[in-house]
Amino acid sequence: MGDLNIEELKALVTDNINAHCHQLSELSLKIHSNPELGFHEVRAVAWLTHYLEENGFFIEQGICGLPTAFRGSYGQGKPAIAILAEYDALPGLGHACGHNLIAACAVGAGVASKPAIDHFGGSIHIIGTPAEELYGGKIIMANKGAFDNLDIAMIVHPEVHDTATIQTLACQSLEVEFFGKAAHAAASPEAGINALEAMLNSFAAINSLRQHIKDKARIHGIITDGGEAANIVPAHSAATFLVRAEDDTYLGELKQKVINCFIGAATASGARLEYKWEDICYAPMRNNLTLAQLFKQNMESLGRQVEFYASGSALGSTDMGNVSQLVPSIHPHVAIAEEISIHSPQFALAAASESGIKGMLDAAKALAMTVVDLITNPETVTKVKKEFKTPRKIKLGEEEVC
Repeated sequence: MGDLNIEELKALVTDNINAHCHQLSELSLKIHSNPELGFHEVRAVAWLTHYLEENGFFIEQGICGLPTAFRGSYGQGKPAIAILAEYDALPGLGHACGHNLIAACAVGAGVASKPAIDHFGGSIHIIGTPAEELYGGKIIMANKGAFDNLDIAMIVHPEVHDTATIQTLACQSLEVEFFGKAAHAAASPEAGINALEAMLNSFAAINSLRQHIKDKARIHGIITDGGEAANIVPAHSAATFLVRAEDDTYLGELKQKVINCFIGAATASGARLEYKWEDICYAPMRNNLTLAQLFKQNMESLGRQVEFYASGSALGSTDMGNVSQLVPSIHPHVAIAEEISIHSPQFALAAASESGIKGMLDAAKALAMTVVDLITNPETVTKVKKEFKTPRKIKLGEEEVC
């Protein structure tokens, strides 16, 4: 291949994505048209791994004991750089989070990065991570060592702004049930114990609690069972809640306050309370600022204006946060639409739009160019790792290395 400088290599990887743009667009739209829920993404995985295998990647299927998790690898040795793919859909909304774009972006960036690996060594790994939306697939994979031997991990998510870093919250899911006593609601209501009233009182207590929690914390839930008929005192009610906080410490404090709301409602109503915190806990995202700066520069070279820190107050949670606690990581956003809400029918349409495809291709180019920056400059990788190992004080929207 001869001696290529960094700019020539970046031009080569972007040309590769341009050459593959039709295939990547088709792949993204095919996944979008065939939405699959978490741990059931069989077709998406087949299409993604086929594309990688056709382009020289070694494929490992069903890694970490998850049938729809995979790893596609090219090259050997260090640095070992991973680009993560998501491809699960939302119940009832399809790809209203744009995971079809994330998937095509990841495989496109991986294949485009091959010349950098061929010329300078190292390895690129496309890791397919199922069930981000409901089950935290990356958390399961992290616990099973999927990210242990990596030097760097990256993923790009579609949104309505171009940003190099993101703000996310620690999050844990709570399943709650009340058990009461059925009775005729008109003839003998005094004989019943109303499990639904216990749940409604819990909601009221949580609404009161919201006045006295930290600004960035969030509590939200839905009733999944509220009774069988209006003329029967409900003997059972159930709900699912999500509790979120800026950090794991405050999440622990908030969880106890939330449970106290349910305990109080059980005492008042006489209903028996059962609850379970899900084992999966989403960690807050730890942005690697060195990596984020590289990505920002590469995105801006494509004509996009990229904010380093996300503006506004929109907050969510992602299992990429758990990966970022183990390995230097970034989770930037690429804009595919203007001022519409993610997880909405409108965003699902945007994920299959011309703007969505352009965002996917630009993100793939920026990722591949970031791989070039890392592969060609060992000092940059060292800087990324040094930042990761340095203790720091973290505030949402502002990360300071101490």
